[in-house]
Amino acid sequence: MELNNLKIFRKKSGYTQEQIAEKIGVSRQAVAKWERGDAMPDIENIIALADVYEVTVDSLVRNVAAYGGATSEKQHMFGIVKVNDKGQITLPKQCRDIFGIKPQDALLILGDEDKGIALVKISEMEM
Repeated sequence: MELNNLKIFRKKSGYTQEQIAEKIGVSRQAVAKWERGDAMPDIENIIALADVYEVTVDSLVRNVAAYGGATSEKQHMFGIVKVNDKGQITLPKQCRDIFGIKPQDALLILGDEDKGIALVKISEMEM
């Protein structure tokens, strides 16, 4: 199983391999092996990594590029959100921070039945 997305999440989070190793209690060499695909973390370490990166376990064990996820530094995959009974979602904090989304901001919802849904932040001048 290729876990190249471990490196993507680590770099996106701004951590070194050494820092990740310290946070979850393994060696830097173990982290390097996981990122190269030479070894695979056990479930406890996968859960710990998901907690550190603030993502789902699913997003760690799937190949991000194969699912249309983050493939460059300007593209992001923030994890999975669920729609509540009122049709509302909560955007992850990292998403709100990167795009400067604050309470009461307006978001335009675009949809393509083949490609999915997109949100675009709208400034007050555009409204």
